[in-house]
Amino acid sequence: MLVCLTANHRNASFEILEKLSIGAPRAAGTLVNDGDVVSGAVVLATCNRFEAYVEIDESLSTEAATTTAAVENTVRVISAASGVEPAELRDTVTVLLGDSVAEHLFAVSSGLESVIVGEDEISGQVRRALEHARTAGTTSSGLERLFQKAASTSRGVKNNTAIGGAGRSLVRLGLELASSRIADWAQTRVLIVGTGQYAATTVAALRDRGAENVTVFSPSGRASKFALRLGLAASTDLVAALAAADVVITCTSSEAPVISARLLSPGARRIVIDLGLPRNVDPDVSGVDGIELLDLETISLHAPLEELSATSDARALVSEAASEFAAHAAEQQLAPAIVALRSHVFELLESEILRAKARGDSDGRIEAALRHLTGVLLHTPSVRARELARSGEGASFSAAVNALFGIEIAGLDLRDGSSGDTAPDEQQGLRA
Repeated sequence: MLVCLTANHRNASFEILEKLSIGAPRAAGTLVNDGDVVSGAVVLATCNRFEAYVEIDESLSTEAATTTAAVENTVRVISAASGVEPAELRDTVTVLLGDSVAEHLFAVSSGLESVIVGEDEISGQVRRALEHARTAGTTSSGLERLFQKAASTSRGVKNNTAIGGAGRSLVRLGLELASSRIADWAQTRVLIVGTGQYAATTVAALRDRGAENVTVFSPSGRASKFALRLGLAASTDLVAALAAADVVITCTSSEAPVISARLLSPGARRIVIDLGLPRNVDPDVSGVDGIELLDLETISLHAPLEELSATSDARALVSEAASEFAAHAAEQQLAPAIVALRSHVFELLESEILRAKARGDSDGRIEAALRHLTGVLLHTPSVRARELARSGEGASFSAAVNALFGIEIAGLDLRDGSSGDTAPDEQQGLRA
């Protein structure tokens, strides 16, 4: 079963999100390797959300693989990795189970849960979270299917609705807020601190506004290579670069602030836009004369309202994709019953074919007839199995196979007629 622990800009403070962004991504390995509850884990931590997707190994005993155990273990591991107290983490995150996990991730990857609805960056962040989990060896077959379907869903939303309007991002919103203080971007000296994907997005947004004088500084020393690739100036002296800039934009993955008040000379009017989480700019910068600080929290407060019609269309596509994913997953759960039935029938078939040959079926006509009849007889049960699975009644098929043929189906509990499917009340979002 799939489980998701989620916290975002709507239900968590930026202080908690900042702590989670530092330590939580490293927790996936511990979740999978320590204990028997979780078979796979993918952790996504961005500037305005934290997501931990885990898959419970349902082949384990019911006692060992309870949802409660999985959630508590995940909270404990992430708490230890991030420094957020377990009680505070439980109060912050929302827990999603079963089918609701897919619909949530599909909405997240499509930008429907972002500060700016339809933002550009989130689908790439979701993809990189999966790639990181693959590298770390923490994915599972269920999570692979989930994230691959999320990627195709986000592409469908972008291509078939107006929700993916060009240039939706926190970068562009930050520049829009700064534009009210800037007369001419072409004459503005801009310093970018950072050389990652977000920095490249920032360069594109600046050029769309006409900025021409852009310098880059990298705390990790990669400024020259980045600048050469994008046609920028590079600096190796942060203090001098800050003094020469009118606008400073930070977007590094550094776990500690790169810019503080002591690096800035007072008096000169400058706008500092901090897009980093953890924050790249120490809050004490706000106390420097002439400095105006726009951090993520400030930028998020100015996020535009959703475009209702486009959002409605996008959510309809997400819901449809989630329903299809759930139906396919239900069919997969019935696979052992279908395989067991076919194996049983084909075993009988082979016995009858051998008997027919012993009685003189030298030309194979009886064998061909038996094989054709077997295929015809198995067609309807196979179709009916998929129909029952999609309607949530897959357990009845498994029970029927057991009752009619005496075939034991792995995972089928004949005491209550269930097949280990998630109970209806476990499909809803819960507080940890």
